[in-house]
Parts: sequence; C-alpha cells; structure tokens
Amino acid sequence: MSRARKTDGRISFVGAGPGDPGLLTVRATEALRSATVVVVDPEVPESLLSGPTALTRPEVDVRPAVGEPTDVAKALLLEARAGHHVVRLVAGDPLTAEAVVNEALAVARTSVPFDVVPGVPVGTAVPAYAGIPLGSAHTEIDVRTEVDWASVAAAPRPLVLHATATHLGTIATALTGYGVPGGTSASLTAEGTGPTQRTVVTTLDDIERDGGELTGPVVVTVGAAVDLAGKLSWWESRALYGWRVLVPRTKEQAGAMSERLRQYGAIPVEVPTIAVEPPRTPAQMERAVKGLVTGRYEWIIFTSTNAVRAIREKFCEFGLDARAFAGVKIACVGEATADAVRSFGIEPEMVPTGEQSSAGLLEVFPPYHPVLDPIDRVLLPRADIATETLAAGLRQRGWEIDDVTAYRTVRAAPPAADTREAIKGGGFDAVCFTSSSTVRNLVGIAGKPHARTIVACIGPQTAATAAEFGLRVDVEPDVAQVPALVDALAAYAVQLRESGQTVPPSRKSKSKGRAVR
Repeated sequence: MSRARKTDGRISFVGAGPGDPGLLTVRATEALRSATVVVVDPEVPESLLSGPTALTRPEVDVRPAVGEPTDVAKALLLEARAGHHVVRLVAGDPLTAEAVVNEALAVARTSVPFDVVPGVPVGTAVPAYAGIPLGSAHTEIDVRTEVDWASVAAAPRPLVLHATATHLGTIATALTGYGVPGGTSASLTAEGTGPTQRTVVTTLDDIERDGGELTGPVVVTVGAAVDLAGKLSWWESRALYGWRVLVPRTKEQAGAMSERLRQYGAIPVEVPTIAVEPPRTPAQMERAVKGLVTGRYEWIIFTSTNAVRAIREKFCEFGLDARAFAGVKIACVGEATADAVRSFGIEPEMVPTGEQSSAGLLEVFPPYHPVLDPIDRVLLPRADIATETLAAGLRQRGWEIDDVTAYRTVRAAPPAADTREAIKGGGFDAVCFTSSSTVRNLVGIAGKPHARTIVACIGPQTAATAAEFGLRVDVEPDVAQVPALVDALAAYAVQLRESGQTVPPSRKSKSKGRAVR
C-alpha cells in the first residue's frame, strides 16, 4: 500500500495595517483566524493576538520575527513544511517593507505555496487619521535608513517621513539646508490610528522642540496640507478621545458598552464586579418552564437580559423554542431586555416608554381583571438579590406572582492591584454603572472611585445607590439603556470642553506644539 505524500502547509504574508484593528481587511482577519503559527513584528498591536480583541485562536503559536530576512524565511518554511498555515504578520502593507520583500523572495524560490494579503499602508492611514489630506501625489521616505536629502527636499509635497523623535533634528536641518523654508507646516503623529494617537502641529524650525517627548515610531508630514488638519481632524476630536473609562460589567455583557465607548474615542477597561451563576437548586425554574408550556401564566415579566438568557437556556435544555411562549403575554422592564426577547423572534406586548425600571413598568402594568384576564398568575424570573418592589406592586394590582430565582449574582474576584489603585487614585476619567449591584460590588472589591472620576449611572435606582456610597453622580440618561448611557457621557464631555472646564488628565497634552483637536 502506498503512503500518501505529506501535504505542505502554506505561508501568508499579511498586512496588519497601521494599528487600528478596524483597518484590517476581511482576508487578513480570515488568515489570522485560520493560522496555526503567527510570526509577528514588534510594531503590530498586541491586541490583535491576545486579550479580548484577539483575532487568533487561543491555541495559535505566536512568535516574534527574529534575525535577517533569510533567517525569518527559513523559520516560515520549516513550519509550513510541517503542515502549518503560517501567517507572517507585519505592520502596514507587507510588500512595502524591504525586509519582508526579501523574505517573500526567499519563500518564492521554494515549492511551498504562499500568498500576500495587502494591508492599509501606514504612510497614508496615519495622516488621514490626523486629518491631513495627502491628495493625489505625495512623497514617502523612511528616514531611519540612509536618505538622499537633496532629492527629498526637491520631491513633490506633502512629504511623509517615517521617523522617531531622535530623527527630528536631522529632518529639520537637512530640509532647511536644502532650501525648504523653516516656517513650513509639519505634523508629528505618534501611535498613529491607535486609541492613544497623539498629533502635534508645528513647523520645521520647531519640530525637534515640540516632538522631543514623543516615543516610538513617528510619522512626520511636511507641507501645506498640514494646515487643513484643524478642519479635518476627526479621530482625536471625538468626544471621549483618550478617556479611560471603567466598565464594571460581567464579561459577557461588557462588549456592547465597550464598543460604543470606542466609537467615541474612549479606552474602555472592563472590570467584572459580578458573576452570574445558575440557581443553587433548579426545581423552581423547571416548574416555571413547565408552567409556561401548560398555560399556567397570563404574563411573564423580564427585568433583565440575564433573566431572558436563563429562560432561554432552560428552553434549550428541555428541547423547547419560542413556541413555548404561545398564549403568554411578555412584559420587559426596558428596551435592552426587550431586545433580548426579540432575539427569540418574539415582540414583547409591553415595554414602558417612560422610566425604564421596575417602577416605570408598574405605572403602566394593568391591574388584574377577572373578566378580561382568564388567568391571574404572573411569572417573574429574576436575580436572587432583586428587590421586592415589582412583586409587591403586582400583588397590589390583584395578580398572583410566581417569584422565581432564575439566576444568582455573586461578587467577582478583586481586580489586579494596579487596577484597584487606578480606581481609587483617579486613574480613570469616568465610570459607567449599569445597576445598583455594580456600584456595591465595585466598591466592595476595589474601593470607591476617586472624587475627580466622572460617575455615569444608567437610571435613578443606580444613581441612588451611588449616592448612598458618597459618589457624586454627574451623568444620567433620559432612557435607562446602555447606548443612551454612553451617549450621555459623551455629551457631558462636550459640555465640559465647551464650558472651558479642565478636561481629565489623560486628555492633557504635554507638548509645546499645537495638538490637533
């Protein structure tokens, strides 16, 4: 019997773009998700490969590119011949880096299959994120290598120069020495397209003075196009740009809030304060689900997305689907909970349009009518620590209540010591509380946020709990929803800036140049 020939793996040269994970192409994302080995440059953001935003599988082998291009190519080929899909991940666009081109040429001389996934070039993306239009023609030079400065000075502008702070003096001296006026506008952008991007607008004469504190790679843009940065700046001008915002939510629930905060330019830091666990005994929930199927209830009231999730998990356990709700009316305490019900393919009969809380639902919930309501019983699946306000109010309206513990909320483990210190020491610009339990548990596991930290609460009950702990509540949205909470925080930040008040420390610029805002 003949033995099948071992199939080679393959090598993908993938551009990671300039830093913002959102700029990765679809093909780049697919390559990272299918990779078994990733060989990466140090300029590539770590968030692409580790942590909650990682695009690779947990078991992927991530290693740095070490040595000369021939050394890196040998390592790539070794893994590919072992049957692996190897991704060579580089910042920007792979075939615009001379070293990577040499790696690809070395691979091309073998029979191992390879492909190239272009990335957004750093030299065009970073000026765009700084609000600088390069137009149809520009000149791009890496000044960290040997440069013909006479040719650069005579080249079409704007000039886009890849440098570090140590090169700024050379840039100014060389360009002015070859006739470029010292008053020519120049911008310096560090950590381009990232959440801490920093752009300083200055002139050639002053770039060394104004950019001396910048660290890491710096993209220097020289020319009249820089003068438009004040009008076209959009990345660093977002309402919450650079704000470190504490998100004390469970890991499963933090995603939507964190993403909306990022859209406003914030840097969300997720610190779970509660963990959601099943009830200690399942008998109550099992009887409740059986009652739904057998027609025991006129209404089911959901007070949280966790309650919806708990019922859905029980349905899956028993092989049920949304048809089990047939004949049962559904009420939800707010739109977020209603959206969770809609994911079943069901539209709730009742959602309060005013205050979205238990009190708001009670205001609109009908009293029991012996003629109009054939069944007098309501199912109320909720947390073990929920208040009795809703159940008591429903009983006053004549309803019989099956008050069922659908899930338990337990206090999460304390965060790392540096996070606790940041919370108490003013290292966060804002904190967004979405429930009374997040307030209590955050204080319990990490201490009270510093007095200068802006406190945003999703609704009146949460705000009241924050006040009980001596916290000043600065932001409360009109509607008790996560998107509205983040929007209200962003609007508050705009008000602070427009009123001339001191912005949070993380947004202060230490540069002597003009920061683009």
